[in-house]
Amino acid sequence: MSDWDFLHDMHNEGYSSERIADAAACGYNPWEVNFIEIDREWVDSQFPAPATDQPKKTFKSRDGFPYSTLEQAEIFHNLIECATRHFENTGRYLQIWGELGEIYAEIKFGLCRHGSHKEGSDGTIAGKLVEVKTISPEKTNAHVLVKSQGNFEQLLIVRIDEGFQFSGKLFNRSELKGGSGKFLRGQLKDGAGYA
Repeated sequence: MSDWDFLHDMHNEGYSSERIADAAACGYNPWEVNFIEIDREWVDSQFPAPATDQPKKTFKSRDGFPYSTLEQAEIFHNLIECATRHFENTGRYLQIWGELGEIYAEIKFGLCRHGSHKEGSDGTIAGKLVEVKTISPEKTNAHVLVKSQGNFEQLLIVRIDEGFQFSGKLFNRSELKGGSGKFLRGQLKDGAGYA
């Protein structure tokens, strides 16, 4: 079972979209976690929102498209399912690793992607420019190369294994090796505590 299968299971079990979105946002599986349901009206009455003169802004992802965590999680799950079925049927992988890695980064790490064709970084996480590199199941080593002139502050390496399980680790640029050449090198070590 992948880290995100429980979202699909929640949908099949009839959980509301709001509950599924909450589960996607905090990454918990309600069958494995004991939690207490808190009434939203009670919370609002105990902790009223501060008054503000500024209108609320809807969060928009790249190029102004609406962004829904729930929808992204469902798309992510569907892409993985299609890629798995294709591999089982043909013995060949679909070459969609980069997009899968970036969608995973959106869901798991909060990546807000730039518009299409922006060079130097893929987006931001907590206000820092981030380059995302994905290691596919076809790759035998756990290192990636990035251009040293790239405009990024952090590197997120996403690893997809043969079972389509995802893991990732965020590195500060200063942690990368090879700073004087054309490329910088980042490496995931097995069991290195990446999420």
